[in-house]
Amino acid sequence: MPAMERTAVLEIRNPSDDSLVGSVKCASSDAIQAVITTAQRGGRAWAATPAAERGAAVKDTARLLRERAGELAVLIERETGKPRTEAEEGVLAGVGTLEQYAELGPVHRGRSLLGDPGATDLMVPEPRGVVVALTPWNDPVAVACGLLGAALVTGNTVVHKPSERCPYTGAWLGGVLSQALPEGVLQTVQGDGSVGAELAAHPDVDVIAHVGSTDAGRSIAASAARTGAKALLENGGNDPLIVDADVDPHWAAAQAATGAFANSGQICVSVERIYVHQDLADAFLSALVAEAGGRELAPLVDRRHRDRVHTQVAEALAQGADPLVGGVLPNGPGAFYPATVLTGCTPGMRVFTEETFGPVAPVRVVPDFDQALKQAASDEYGLAATVLTSSMTHAQRAWRELPVGTVKINNVFGGAPGGAAHPRRASGSGYGYGPELLDEMTQTKVVHLAPPGA
Repeated sequence: MPAMERTAVLEIRNPSDDSLVGSVKCASSDAIQAVITTAQRGGRAWAATPAAERGAAVKDTARLLRERAGELAVLIERETGKPRTEAEEGVLAGVGTLEQYAELGPVHRGRSLLGDPGATDLMVPEPRGVVVALTPWNDPVAVACGLLGAALVTGNTVVHKPSERCPYTGAWLGGVLSQALPEGVLQTVQGDGSVGAELAAHPDVDVIAHVGSTDAGRSIAASAARTGAKALLENGGNDPLIVDADVDPHWAAAQAATGAFANSGQICVSVERIYVHQDLADAFLSALVAEAGGRELAPLVDRRHRDRVHTQVAEALAQGADPLVGGVLPNGPGAFYPATVLTGCTPGMRVFTEETFGPVAPVRVVPDFDQALKQAASDEYGLAATVLTSSMTHAQRAWRELPVGTVKINNVFGGAPGGAAHPRRASGSGYGYGPELLDEMTQTKVVHLAPPGA
């Protein structure tokens, strides 16, 4: 991977009004080496700590985070623009994840094997070693807590690099959680993409867990292939929504608006492209425009990201898309962008082929469910998909045929706790959450124990 030029100082501005939040110095190569060395030195003692004690320590991290959830939510709002109430919900989701892993870690188990009756044969999970966690800005605490919690309860030491768009949130989180852990077990490193790349390429790192863009994920995978580290990647998505002919158009529009506009479209499984049956199209589009017009959105994370979103919209308009609502850069400070509905979209437009990650709902009208399913499946990404239908036959076909990790029928956001899916193709690889993440954070050793002379 070619060397990336490093930013010396990160400057963070409030996306609501462009005011300066602060500036953070990026870690040097010497600082990165020192952190990795510390993680290695602390790893043996932490791995040897009884699993119940590790679980108790992680449970203490959850308690400390819960006590200060409101305080952290204020900081998240200032750095990322996420409304304070939603930010606190994200923090509490992180608390819940830490609590779950604190309980699951001590009961994570191996297997005994049926071999020679005179011997004992075991499959034993062991910590992998040093875990580098590279986490995103759109849900910075909930995502980080999942990766950190699973790594810590299984006996790994962790080096956490939060997104360069929310370094204060990452530093605050690491500072609070570390109060309940032995020194050096959890460390926070600040920096831009070049710092993440250097961490990922370090020969003494055993796991790289990354939630972020596909381009970064592919670079990380290449680094892991050279060093032998395990790469856990949840990367970009281009999640489709199919609207069948037999559903209520107003309900379908409300589902589509929630999927496309929640958190200003900055959710890993946001609705990125919509396929609506021609028999329902007029009523659905009218209702979707009404939904979009009635929403006041928080700003995007920064103006750089807003420029990226608007560039995709402007390209679609130049290529013939019709803006039913939105699609215009607002005047004034901040990184605000309106809820946007585009129709007349074609498969080659970037709003249909790439992850826009903004409040944009591009729509294609299709003649039947077969075409909707075919076009939805024709994509390089494979994170998630949603299908709105009253047909059990269509629902069954959808979850069986769509090549994605998660398929949601008649509910754009939802699902039972504890589920874990594999992202497909450009969307990454490996379990990034759920009980199965404990398996990813450990490696299995087979033991054959026979008496002398056997």
